[in-house]
Amino acid sequence: MYNNLTIDCGNTAIKAVIWEGKRAVWRHTFQEFSHTDAQAIVDRYAPKNAIGCSVADPNHPLRQILIDTFGNDNVLWLSNSTPMPITIGYGTPDTLGVDRIAAVAGAVALCPGKNMLVVDIGTAATYDVVTENGEFIGGNIAPGVGMRLKALHQFTARLPMVDSNGETPLFGSSTETAMRAGAINGIVAEIMYYYSKLPDGTRLIITGGWGNEIAELLPIKAIVKPCLVSIGLNSILMYNETK
Repeated sequence: MYNNLTIDCGNTAIKAVIWEGKRAVWRHTFQEFSHTDAQAIVDRYAPKNAIGCSVADPNHPLRQILIDTFGNDNVLWLSNSTPMPITIGYGTPDTLGVDRIAAVAGAVALCPGKNMLVVDIGTAATYDVVTENGEFIGGNIAPGVGMRLKALHQFTARLPMVDSNGETPLFGSSTETAMRAGAINGIVAEIMYYYSKLPDGTRLIITGGWGNEIAELLPIKAIVKPCLVSIGLNSILMYNETK
């Protein structure tokens, strides 16, 4: 069985994963990704095909790096028109972030045939709903933890810039803890509210940099998958390899 490479270019980092079928055999996070990095991966793992996506720039230089390394026929660059193993019922698919598409595809690969709430807590917090038939019907977007704290500081006269890491009670007893608790517990409350509106038995899947921390605060069980977007990219690539 040959290897494949997935590249997830997010807002703050680039995640590369080598897959042997559905099994991840190597992971690495880059701040920058060059032709040298791509060639080093090829020399070590000999992946046959590659798939990439960029949340910020559909024409990210990373796309050309992959094409130069693998050849045009062996590179899939994810867009909303890419053939994929899910159905998109979003009203404006042209504006739908590819990271959200890949995360939902990853969730379907993990829990096929289940209703799911897919939560990605990074720079932004996204809450996406997928049906048991694998249809992505939509979701919501809100500020992430860091963005909430930064906005409170920038758009008020006296609130300080608070570190997101630290004591987080249910209700703060100081300005610092009140701001941190408001940001973090606010996301917990959002998850619980959305989850309460979905059918019984809905699976909750969480990813993103804050996934583990938020999951620990929830009163319900969540499946935490930090590399959910990469799982989805691999699922989409494998789906296209069989077409």
